[in-house]
Amino acid sequence: MKKHNYISYFLILLGGGLAIYGQSGAEKNVLVLVLGIIVLMFGIFRISSHIPSKYEKELEREKTQENEEDEL
Repeated sequence: MKKHNYISYFLILLGGGLAIYGQSGAEKNVLVLVLGIIVLMFGIFRISSHIPSKYEKELEREKTQENEEDEL
């Protein structure tokens, strides 16, 4: 799990660095800029895919409360 997070953070940093590098200088390198944005977005996607939605948390909380009421 931690290795997965480190890879995602590395992709975010790499993508951001590539995007900044592609934007800097007198002549803009569009290919490097686009590649940097793609890598950045892929890293963000990997991080956000492991965050549970608020809706799922509420459903789980309701199920737990129903189970507790049934036990009483």
